[in-house]
Formats: sequence, structure tokens, C-alpha cells
Amino acid sequence: MHYKNIQDKIKEIISHDNLTINNRLSAVCEILQNSIDYYDWVGFYFANHKEKTLHLKAFAGEPTNHTVIPFGKGICGQVAVSNQNFIVEDVKAQDNYIACSIHVKAEIVIPLFKDGINVGQIDVDSNSAAPFSKKDERFLEWINEQVVTIL
Repeated sequence: MHYKNIQDKIKEIISHDNLTINNRLSAVCEILQNSIDYYDWVGFYFANHKEKTLHLKAFAGEPTNHTVIPFGKGICGQVAVSNQNFIVEDVKAQDNYIACSIHVKAEIVIPLFKDGINVGQIDVDSNSAAPFSKKDERFLEWINEQVVTIL
């Protein structure tokens, strides 16, 4: 896996002012899902703080019924409350996990901050057991830093 090549592609997509924000977010999801073999589903959820819900805006991978997630529910909902990165090596070991697919074995969720406020998150599901490392965590934080520039 070559993060540098992916980073260059992400920067290029983010810079396309002629594309809508959702189109750019979808393209970022697709690049990540297609470039990293254990990123089986990639999505961006954004917060509605008034309703205390997360809303799926863009994704790559199998469609999901979980397009709206209450704060506190599942891994994504927990990140909306904690404002902390969350790596789950085994989703079956989590009591508060929302299953999007029977194939998912691991998940990583990284909050997205704008002006110090958690406005959303990037969520990555993997069908591989415990594939995520600190490198993935740092890489996804970098992705969010790029994404926030177009919000």
C-alpha cells in the first residue's frame, strides 16, 4: 500500500472546485475503498447536533440501511459523543455495535473536526480481522484534514 500515491489522488480530488462537495466525498471514498484491500466499506457521516444524529453523505462499498445513526449508538454514534478515534479489532466483541454487513469483522472511525467542533467522521469497515494500525489511524486523520477544507 502506497499512502503517498493515494494522498496525491485525494489532494487532486479535493482541489476540484467544479465538483460538488458530495461528489468529492464520494470520490475520496471510492479511492480509499479501491486502493486499500482491507477497506471494504468507506463512508462519511455528518452530524446534526440539534437532532443528535449522524447522516450518511457519501460512501463506497455495499449499500447500508444505516443512513441515520443516533449519537451514542454503534461505533459511529459513540465517536460522535466521545470525539475520540475508535478502532474495533473485532466487532463481535462490541456490545454497542451496529452490524452493517455480516461480513464486517473490524471497524475504524475517526472524527472530523471543523473549528474545534466534531462535525462528522470517516468510517471504514473491513471484512478482515484486526487489520487497522496506527498508520491507518494517522492516514485517516490526514484524510479528514483534507476534507474539512471543502466544508
